[in-house]
Amino acid sequence: MAYSLDLRKKVINYIENGGSPSKASKVFQVGRASIYRWLERVEPIEVKRRNRKLNWKALEQDIQTNPEARLIDRAKKFGVRPSAISYALKEMKITRKKNNLDIAKETDKKELNIIENWGN
Repeated sequence: MAYSLDLRKKVINYIENGGSPSKASKVFQVGRASIYRWLERVEPIEVKRRNRKLNWKALEQDIQTNPEARLIDRAKKFGVRPSAISYALKEMKITRKKNNLDIAKETDKKELNIIENWGN
């Protein structure tokens, strides 16, 4: 739980006017470790979010122009990790479908092997 900046300043002011950190922790009902951290730095750390590298519109265009490219190839092209491409594809509801022609060829090969080995 984050404490308010006002409370932090009150605790630090109490200690600077002669109070001990142990006594301040009892008075303000704050842990001593927190007080010691506040003495080093009063202001809370500002969390900065990173900028996203992947341009989803460009990725969608790339998928339309080059549908057979692998995730690794796309990742190198856009300068991101393959997991970022996978996540983006999942969010865009684009699935990896196998080419039906390849499936038909594999099925025919299996059927031929079964027929040839039937008599043996």
